[in-house]
Amino acid sequence: MSARKPGKPAKKYSQASRLHDVIRILELRYGATVEELVDECQVTRRTVYRDLMAIEDAGYPLIKERQDSGEVLYRFVAGFKQLPPITFTLEELMTLYLCRGQLSFLQGTPFQDDLDAVFARLRSGLPPRSVAHLERIAETGSSKIQGFRDYTRQREILASLRQALLKQQRCRICYAPARREASDYLFDPYTLLFYNSSLYLGGYAHNRKALRLFLVDRIESLTATDERFEVPEDYVSSQLTGGAFGLIDEGPERPLDLLFAAPIAHLIRERIWHPQQLLEERADGSLRLQFTAAGDTEILSWISSLIPHVQVLGPASLREDFLQALRQTLDESELL
Repeated sequence: MSARKPGKPAKKYSQASRLHDVIRILELRYGATVEELVDECQVTRRTVYRDLMAIEDAGYPLIKERQDSGEVLYRFVAGFKQLPPITFTLEELMTLYLCRGQLSFLQGTPFQDDLDAVFARLRSGLPPRSVAHLERIAETGSSKIQGFRDYTRQREILASLRQALLKQQRCRICYAPARREASDYLFDPYTLLFYNSSLYLGGYAHNRKALRLFLVDRIESLTATDERFEVPEDYVSSQLTGGAFGLIDEGPERPLDLLFAAPIAHLIRERIWHPQQLLEERADGSLRLQFTAAGDTEILSWISSLIPHVQVLGPASLREDFLQALRQTLDESELL
């Protein structure tokens, strides 16, 4: 508990009046520390922390900044009073609830905490009956994910990364690729990508003088520095993946020619697999799909999932890789 100045009795007024004072102080200045609020409001540190939490729960854009002295400055986002209030239609809220269900793989991360806080504020402004209805719709439409990753162990790394992304802080990263030794990187984090229920960090690696994409699971440590960076104006996230079929841009781009049998042709027809794809319907009900892409590992994985209803017509090198994978699987099966 902080000591009060001699001869200055504690103020006795309602929490509502006190919150009004705290909000006024934070609005009129660039911000204030807990000690400053204790001194001006003549309350305990515990009360100040409780008031700051109440202000944040009420929807005020309160942020914390650690100063060089080590003190934490609490302030509002600049210009927030000029922002109009955000309202949602019931249809928009339903969409938000449905989208939340698709992010269940974020369990154990600080992003899940943020989502929970956002929806707690949404619920506080809705009638209980509407909340129950939206929750029911979201539950019936929630995603069913197999083999999802557990990011609980990366929680602190993700918390540091979240701040580095917001403040554009250069980071020092220790990254361990699969089956290889870990390496240190000086890294400018540009983008956090969600792909196949996994998190990937994209940005500029100074060691390699090139853009790199890191699987968050394999980041062993991450420390944000005091050095800031600017994201290039011409940067777009597609530069991280190049011409990849999925996410990993490995090997040269090459024209793919695939034939899908009639039993699964409708599954191929119903999706867009590549922006420049060509489809050819055949009299026997089969479907021919052509496009140009890189990333043999992801392409072969996708094709293999469609056995026995897929043929690789070209290129010859991919066809041979596909056949070799099938032979190896059969050989290993015979040894069991």
